[in-house]
Amino acid sequence: MKRLPLLIGLGAIVLIALWAMGFYNGTVGLNEDVTKQWSNVENAYQLRADKTKNLVEIVKGAADFEKETLTQVVEARAKATSTTIDPGNLSQEQINQFQQSQDQFSSALSRLMVVVERYPELKAVKGFQDFQAQYEGMENRIGVERRKYNDVARNFNTRIKRFPGNLLAGMFGFEAKGYFEAQEGTENAPDISFK
Repeated sequence: MKRLPLLIGLGAIVLIALWAMGFYNGTVGLNEDVTKQWSNVENAYQLRADKTKNLVEIVKGAADFEKETLTQVVEARAKATSTTIDPGNLSQEQINQFQQSQDQFSSALSRLMVVVERYPELKAVKGFQDFQAQYEGMENRIGVERRKYNDVARNFNTRIKRFPGNLLAGMFGFEAKGYFEAQEGTENAPDISFK
């Protein structure tokens, strides 16, 4: 009879250890999902940057094209592609910094598209037509990948914030992931018309 309390105590310790191990392994899996999805977000943005580089080369061929707008696009693209985040530190601050550089690039690209409207000979170039056909798809893909990232980040954050997991999350070094947020004014889509 004296062994019964000892066995119950050992059983409780084993159950707690198994639960902690399950929590840790499950959270590591969710963290890997976040990292993988972050990579997909970066790939979508990189595709847009790569395609825009081709567009810039096409536009440079237009002799009287407004160089200031083109320079803004080139500079914004350079900043957007140089802004990197360590996937191990996807804090809200880091996500906001990344999003800001991408938003500046999007804005410069939108201004370029508006200016291109004044150059019908440029719109007739096959490379530009190809870019037009792919632009909407690239922007949609970015939106989809950002939404998927927010979903997996939410799953991870929920796991580490719920009781009793939140007690272990801090001990194991798990920190909340940041989210992509809509920027002010983004509820109104930019008017990009290729007529």
